Amino acid sequence: MSRNRLPPGQQLAAAGKWPVVGERSPAESTAPWTVTVSGLVDRPRTWTLAELATLPQVVRTLDIHCVTRWSKFDVRFGGVLLEDVLKQSVPSTSARYLSFVARSPRQHSTSLPLDEALGLETLLATTADDQLLTSEHGGPIRTVVPGKYFYKSLKWLTEIRVLDRDELGFWEGKAGYHNEADPWREQRYVAANLNRLQVAKAFTQRNFAGLEFQALEARGITLEGLNAAAAVLRNADFRQARLPKANFERANLSNARFEQADLREASFRDADVEGADFSGADLRGCDFRGASLLGVTFVGSRDGAAAASPAAAAIVDSTTRFDAAQFDQLFDVQAAYLRSQLV
Repeated sequence: MSRNRLPPGQQLAAAGKWPVVGERSPAESTAPWTVTVSGLVDRPRTWTLAELATLPQVVRTLDIHCVTRWSKFDVRFGGVLLEDVLKQSVPSTSARYLSFVARSPRQHSTSLPLDEALGLETLLATTADDQLLTSEHGGPIRTVVPGKYFYKSLKWLTEIRVLDRDELGFWEGKAGYHNEADPWREQRYVAANLNRLQVAKAFTQRNFAGLEFQALEARGITLEGLNAAAAVLRNADFRQARLPKANFERANLSNARFEQADLREASFRDADVEGADFSGADLRGCDFRGASLLGVTFVGSRDGAAAASPAAAAIVDSTTRFDAAQFDQLFDVQAAYLRSQLV
């Protein structure tokens, strides 16, 4: 084999063992099990397990890599391809993401970009090693996503939502698990330098104050009222995040990405936001006084989006506060745009 099959930081589970992680059974219900395809599709549909069994059945021999650092090789999963199920509903041209929802006590979920889910040949599995999936391992039906940590493979699948934007799942949005989940890059948590408990506590309490988060990925997350005072969040990804009334005072946010984020009434007083991108963000009521704004983007995009595009322009008004001297730190087009909106 050209490379070691065991990703970094993983250990093989004992022969014949499949550790049980998380909840052991779905939410109690007397209703027959179904899987619904909803959202941005031309033909929403609810499938019974018997109907899914009429679609082409496939078997894939795959390796499991759990974020809790165990791996299991050569598990034979059987079921139907996600692609074959979605074909029946016809996703719209605006479809970009999928959210997979479980029939569990907390209706936990996870998400994937649509193209990636199809490219990885995501499976809706009903068997493992030629036996029906047991409840503790996600039976009667679960997703299996090759090449991802196993929290992206959802137990007790009951709904597939087709969306135009990412909708973070339980583990990604509340416990700080990495949204991309590549085991070969050890994308376990949104902050690579902290352990799971530290990340989970910070997200649950919405308190990043004084913390240093390397490789923070919080795209699309909701953290209203976040306290990130004096935090070090260089290169953080807050695109499309919901962060109204967040406190970023004295934080280091150099090269952070805030495109299309909701930042109403957030404070960036005395923060370092050099090189940050706020294009498309809602900045009404924000306070930037005392912040270092060298290289900041408010209109257009540092990735090259047209400045004339409404989606590429930050929303600012007379409630967005700057010091007059700060405009000298900006590129001319950025300063001109702010002045035109703040009158």
